[in-house]
Amino acid sequence: MRRKDDEKKQSIKEAVIKLILKEGFHGTSISKIAKEAGVSPATVYIYYENKEVMLQDIYREYSEDVFYYLLDKLNNCNKGEKIIEVLVREYYLYINDNNEIFHFVDQFASCPALANQCSARNGISILNNLFDEMKKRGVFKDFENDNLRAILFYPTKSIVMNSCIDNDKKIELLNELIEIIQDAILIK
Repeated sequence: MRRKDDEKKQSIKEAVIKLILKEGFHGTSISKIAKEAGVSPATVYIYYENKEVMLQDIYREYSEDVFYYLLDKLNNCNKGEKIIEVLVREYYLYINDNNEIFHFVDQFASCPALANQCSARNGISILNNLFDEMKKRGVFKDFENDNLRAILFYPTKSIVMNSCIDNDKKIELLNELIEIIQDAILIK
């Protein structure tokens, strides 16, 4: 049996993301992925049973990564204002720094085949626990966690994705957005 190699697996994941974004799911074949990754098609099958499993595994990994990234950035923040600021700013930076990965995850976030995996996502569970703790402590208003995530992340995504405005304006909008979100969800 052949040994798995982390560098090859990473090359395959990068090739999948690049090709899926460029050519779509149906336009991306195992042979194209292998060629882009610099491996043989047989090597791809060492890591993934088929294209569907590959997409699900890579989606699951990267959709979790964003939550772990954000949670790591909180570093013992316990004040509501700071938690909101860190989550919004770091999400903005994550999208900027991981543009292809973000677009890949975003593109497949509403895919019906992946929808059954939502409840199994550990990163969302940890974030929900943080929100629940903040509500229990009387810091956040008692909004549904799905709405809290929407309020925090969708407007941030909208700002970073707007190609019609420059970075200085985006930062200005981001600062204003943080104030709006703080006013909306913090108990005063």
